[in-house]
Amino acid sequence: MDGTRIDVPAGVTILDAADSAGIRIPTLCHHPDLRDAGVCRVCVVEVAGQRGLQAACTYPVTDGVAVRTGSLRVTQARRDVVDLLLAEQAGDCPACLRYGRCELHDLAAEVGAGGLDCPAPEPGRLVDLLGPSVAVDLNACIGCLRCVRACAEVQGIGVLGVVGRGPSTQVSTYGGLPLSQVSCIDCGQCVSHCPTGALQAVDGTADVLAALADPTKHVVIQTAPAPRAAIGEEFGLPAGTAVTWQLNTALRMLGFERVFDTTFAADLTVIEEGTELLLRLYRALVQGDTAVALPQFTSCSPGWVKDLELRYPEYLANLSSCRSPQQMFGSLLKTWYAPAHGLDPADVVSVSLMPCTAKKFEAARPELTHDGRPDVDVALTTRELARMVRGRGIALTDLAPSDFDDPFGTATGSGVIFGVTGGVMESALRTVVEWVTGQPGEEYLTHADLAPVRGFDGVRYAEVTFDRVGPVPPILTGLLPDLEWLRGVTLRVAVAHGTANAHRVMEDIRAGGLFASCHFIEFMACPGGCLGGGGQPVPVTPAVRAARARAFYAEDEHYGATGRTRKSHENLALQRLYRDVLVDGPCGPTSRRLLHTTYTARGTYLPVGGEPGAEPAP
Repeated sequence: MDGTRIDVPAGVTILDAADSAGIRIPTLCHHPDLRDAGVCRVCVVEVAGQRGLQAACTYPVTDGVAVRTGSLRVTQARRDVVDLLLAEQAGDCPACLRYGRCELHDLAAEVGAGGLDCPAPEPGRLVDLLGPSVAVDLNACIGCLRCVRACAEVQGIGVLGVVGRGPSTQVSTYGGLPLSQVSCIDCGQCVSHCPTGALQAVDGTADVLAALADPTKHVVIQTAPAPRAAIGEEFGLPAGTAVTWQLNTALRMLGFERVFDTTFAADLTVIEEGTELLLRLYRALVQGDTAVALPQFTSCSPGWVKDLELRYPEYLANLSSCRSPQQMFGSLLKTWYAPAHGLDPADVVSVSLMPCTAKKFEAARPELTHDGRPDVDVALTTRELARMVRGRGIALTDLAPSDFDDPFGTATGSGVIFGVTGGVMESALRTVVEWVTGQPGEEYLTHADLAPVRGFDGVRYAEVTFDRVGPVPPILTGLLPDLEWLRGVTLRVAVAHGTANAHRVMEDIRAGGLFASCHFIEFMACPGGCLGGGGQPVPVTPAVRAARARAFYAEDEHYGATGRTRKSHENLALQRLYRDVLVDGPCGPTSRRLLHTTYTARGTYLPVGGEPGAEPAP
């Protein structure tokens, strides 16, 4: 390659061979999450003996192949291809949400293509809002098909496809229906994989700025751990650099009256979901109730919940009734925090900072309201908040740190790792194991870690055997008579991330396989869990996800190293909440009213080119 000998296994693509040797070949339709399709032709190279230029991403290496990656012919071809892509894209670039972060424009600068101004938009090409979470502007689409491939390959959803021929070819849904009327789960992976501004999260910043400017409104924000481990990337920091405490300062500078920690509600979720699991096991193992739905599924990921509603509605009884941490928090803000501070809930604007576009859909669900008001008024993605911070000229990385506000400022290491795949399971087991055995969880789990559920394998499985049991912990008094029935029981758990992997598990359950014998399964809609959510900074690659995961585990370990608890049930603020507000305990009438809900089937699954007679989801 370019005169240098490179030894690689036969069948490796020229692009991967170049990457192994540190040789840069520009690409656009290539993404490490996706199978290569050779659509854009930006990565063309000269191959000895081949008349035409070849796409490096799809050309397999054979013995003795000679490649030129930067000849005059190659560089001119790349310029021509990028010029054509720029000519195809239309719109007002400075107004685009990806302006300054557009892969096409970065590529144009790299290969020396023509002017960066795009043609004027074509009438009728702007599709605008196709759903509650995702906005589409076909003027900015360049036909790379990364969104189509992400939806089908990464997520296994397949609601996007290519329709039309020739000049009328475009990305669309089945029948051109809005995303809200097909089986889109609002995960935003199409957005994360789009190299331009053709796909974006529905922008909620104007609503937040209007609320902040209204003196009659009490505007508060909760921040999830995943955005805090990623937003620094928007300000030039390496992936995995957490800016939790500087972000708190920036949010106060923006005008938020209180800055709360979503991980408090993550700890609350552990208590409620862990209690629900033990109650299901008691009914099944002791009372012999054959109607108990096991395994219990986690319900934190709104994309996964919607996918279950659409594709596997017969398993809705397996879904935990717990609201997600975002919605538990929103409920407490409107029903307890507001009256406790002499505020009218109608004047409290509840904003959340989330890594996930599906959180916008979740916040708008009619099930998650009180007195006709949504518990969460606006869900912002990490990218949206970054734009707000930049728009105010705030240098995030230079700010002094500040803490969260009470009464929702106390959290644990367990709450932090909710943001990475396997984190919900590990957090729940830290508490459940200690509740059941009456002994420190460290004696069962190495340093409170559950290594088998960590990592990025699509599906993971683990077992924990209770070889001893203790007395019923005080928080569960009245719910369980004793725990002797768990002595010798092996708890079987599993973890899946990305809905394509979730479908593997669900099909195995349908077939009566290994996962049907599990007691508890964590599902996350996005690859890597929340840290890879559709609202996170781009690009999102396996290496970026791994770096963000290290940030979560490092913060969790820091809790232990500094004498702070890593286990949800030891959260003192949470203990006060149960003493003063949730007085009838976890899964009691008060918590059922405030922290739980019921989901129902949303219609028939409808992929691109859906089955005749299939009805779109309402």
